[in-house]
Amino acid sequence: MRNYYAIKKTALKVRKLIINCISNAGSGHPGGSLSMVEILGCLFYNHIKYNPTNPNWDERDKLILSKGHASPGLFSYLAMMGYFDIAKLNTFRKFGSILQGHPNLQCPGVEFCGGSLGIGLSFSIGDALAARIDNSPRHIYTIIGDGESNEGQIWEAAMSAAKYGIDNLTVVLDRNYIQQDSRTEDVMPLDTMPIKHNNKNKNHTIKDKWKSFGWNVIDIDGHKIEQIDYAIQESKKIKNKPSIIIANTVKGKGIEHMEQNPNWHGQAPKHEFIPIIDAELNSQFMISPSIIAGNSHELQNTIKLCECAKADYIHLDVIDGVFVHNKTFDFKKIKELRNITNLPFDVHLMVSNPLKYITKYVDAGSDIISVHVESCNESSFGEIHDILKNHDKGIGLAINPDTELPKWSYKFLKNLDQLIVMSVYPGKSGQKYIESSHIKTQTLHQLLSKYKFDGYIEADGGICKANVAQCFIDGARIFVGGNAIVGQPNIQTAIIEFRNIISYTIKKLLILKANKIGGKEFIKKWISLHNEEKFHTLNSMAIDLGYL
Repeated sequence: MRNYYAIKKTALKVRKLIINCISNAGSGHPGGSLSMVEILGCLFYNHIKYNPTNPNWDERDKLILSKGHASPGLFSYLAMMGYFDIAKLNTFRKFGSILQGHPNLQCPGVEFCGGSLGIGLSFSIGDALAARIDNSPRHIYTIIGDGESNEGQIWEAAMSAAKYGIDNLTVVLDRNYIQQDSRTEDVMPLDTMPIKHNNKNKNHTIKDKWKSFGWNVIDIDGHKIEQIDYAIQESKKIKNKPSIIIANTVKGKGIEHMEQNPNWHGQAPKHEFIPIIDAELNSQFMISPSIIAGNSHELQNTIKLCECAKADYIHLDVIDGVFVHNKTFDFKKIKELRNITNLPFDVHLMVSNPLKYITKYVDAGSDIISVHVESCNESSFGEIHDILKNHDKGIGLAINPDTELPKWSYKFLKNLDQLIVMSVYPGKSGQKYIESSHIKTQTLHQLLSKYKFDGYIEADGGICKANVAQCFIDGARIFVGGNAIVGQPNIQTAIIEFRNIISYTIKKLLILKANKIGGKEFIKKWISLHNEEKFHTLNSMAIDLGYL
């Protein structure tokens, strides 16, 4: 997969831009803008042909945002991709601005004037047919909403696309289960309509409906970059029929008081809450199980178990027997395992002379590659950096417990995607977490911020339920789990426990942040933004911590 970290890091920036521009305007639709962020990221980075310096370039693909009220998401990406200055987002919904509440053609990069829902798919079919008539390779990408699917025109267009066998069209349904008035299944159910079949009730899903209309249907997690990217690739391989990707998403994704909360379909966040929202967005974290902690003869099965357990990455420790005495596997095994899953391969090269082999690991299907500072110098890492960047791969450095980050690495920190802080000595199994790693990670976190590092610190070695919370507080955001995850009887349970511990820690830190911002009264106001269940959880925590 190309550009994994570019998409992930841009998605975080875009979520912040969405919140800021809606807050500045005092109105807008945050929920549906936040739910489609990863979808837009994959389209812009890996699939749409476009030219921001020439928005009307004849050979461009077209992106149609049918759910036009989610314009802050589209506008934020257009700014990030260079269509106009990011500062212009501050004019959102202002009189005379090119950035209105719904997309219009005054804005460079906009292909469709969004307004009344249900129209965008029909428009897209017209564009796709026109491209066919012109023998143009142009592909049309269209994002529709599930609330929008109440409109009869959606289904008329669906029949038309199937009739004409339109295969230069990929539709993405942002299936976040919430529309303006309430939850979609309460307003007009898309999934839960019981139909008698062979004297039995069968609940036909939205996936079944689109299939019955003659479409190729792909069902995914709409926030998993690797799934979105794969689905778009697969959709373009289908001939003589249109494709739709059912992207199951969370309305308001990334901000807990907005997540799955109908109140935040069309409500602007107040300025006073922006700092705590930023802190929450900066708290995203990833779990990366290390498969060498399992049975070396069952790596494929271990990967499948990690995937079912909803791990974020697969951590692959490559040890060559030279850098340290132990030995695991090399690029050949990674290539063999690549077809097992779409999860990003987080490859940790504990090898001497990594420059000699780096291209082989790229070609094997690695998504993120980290090399050790102990086996590099400025010149060799500069070449590694350029190779990984040119192949759109994540760029990582790793550092042993007794090593200080070398001065030569500072020039690369701005472009680095992750830094692995080893908290055990490489090549020795069963070690406990080295306690001094906490201070080391905190120090590195401050240093990295100074050099405008916008990637992630990865904690690797002896990470377990007893220390993962402190590792998060230190500044780590990726957690490698060996014995504590892969070595456990139930990988899924272990990952859930990790997530629960970290999520609790995040809530605790946000309460502390709220107290610093405005004391008891601000804590109360922030907690009141959440739905009833989350309100009670946070309120109880604040009381237990002595802030209420």
